[in-house]
Amino acid sequence: MLTFNKNLQKLFSIAQKEEKIGIGLMSGTSLDGLDIALCKFKGSGLQTAFKLLQFTTIPYQEDFKKEIQSVFARKDADLEKVCLLNAYIGNFHGELVLQALAEWGIKPGEVDFIASHGQTIYHAPKRLHKQAGYPNATLQIGDGDHLAVKTGILTISDFRQKHIAAGGEGAPLALYGDVLLGSKPGENRILLNIGGIANLTFLPADGNYTHILCTDIGPGNTLIDAACRKYFNMPYDEDSKIAFLGTINEPLLTALLDHPFFKESLPKTTGPELFNLAYVEKAQLRSNTLTISNEDLVSTLSAFTAKSIADFILDNFKAADIKIFNSGGGAKNIYVIEYLKEALPKAIIADTNSLAIDPDAKEAILFALLGNEALCGEPIAIGDNPAVLMGKFSFAG
Repeated sequence: MLTFNKNLQKLFSIAQKEEKIGIGLMSGTSLDGLDIALCKFKGSGLQTAFKLLQFTTIPYQEDFKKEIQSVFARKDADLEKVCLLNAYIGNFHGELVLQALAEWGIKPGEVDFIASHGQTIYHAPKRLHKQAGYPNATLQIGDGDHLAVKTGILTISDFRQKHIAAGGEGAPLALYGDVLLGSKPGENRILLNIGGIANLTFLPADGNYTHILCTDIGPGNTLIDAACRKYFNMPYDEDSKIAFLGTINEPLLTALLDHPFFKESLPKTTGPELFNLAYVEKAQLRSNTLTISNEDLVSTLSAFTAKSIADFILDNFKAADIKIFNSGGGAKNIYVIEYLKEALPKAIIADTNSLAIDPDAKEAILFALLGNEALCGEPIAIGDNPAVLMGKFSFAG
């Protein structure tokens, strides 16, 4: 008679449950905090039934943000600090999960799994690193074993590596969740996420998976936030107050949009490794705009985000026949959303509340869904995207 150790027995037991309770964790490049989504799942794949039970974002303290920023998107990062943060973040995120569960009155034993994105510190597709003989690569830290041991909950993590191993770039992974939760026959939809980087998933009305597109577009909040931190000592432009005080500098905007990335074939990925303040400074030098006011700079960077999104949609889709659903921190950027509505007057633009998906919680929900698929799903072929189940399992004991 075959026997399995207790961890495998528990894993099989969870995978066979009719309903599962899972936690999705997302910590983005904007470093706002840890998004924690408590979800209930029934079934898998296109038969997935989903309900968001609880959601919270626990903000990061400034000293923690600075620790991550010291190794974030840097080729000269301190290797010892990367090593230490990998363990520290896993344990820290576990503490935040326990804190959230306590506030919700839920015991860890009631949760079947945690699905953790981790913290991206470097994203290096071949198009960006251009080093012969090396593949696409990405690195997220926040070790899953530390999370599992700290919380006592089965943890699934490091999702992006399987995507790369199977020929992808490790992003955007929103594709799989967007297809399962956001498709509607007879309706062309774009699920637009404006996080640190802007990305979208196009879901065609005909339901043909070969017509689905999921790709990064360009900068989301990353440049706006970086400028606010440097010039205003603020983490972001709350209510777009700074952007509305300034004026768009057209020569700078043109220079910002003048980069090969925007003409590269689809799908594609990017990150702060490209779109950072050094990128902005080079554009200012080319356009002779180094002396513009800080308010004009933030206004122009906000327009850069919005125009790159609008141009992409106009170039690739019939905006008159499409509904756009926003999520991510940028969905609250009044300046960016107003710009999009003016640039795309025939498109219907709303946030993902219209799909019964909290726009703040969407990315954390999507990772919980990927965790559910890792437990009981089957690989789904979507166009040229890797048909794989993603995530590595870490047991609590």
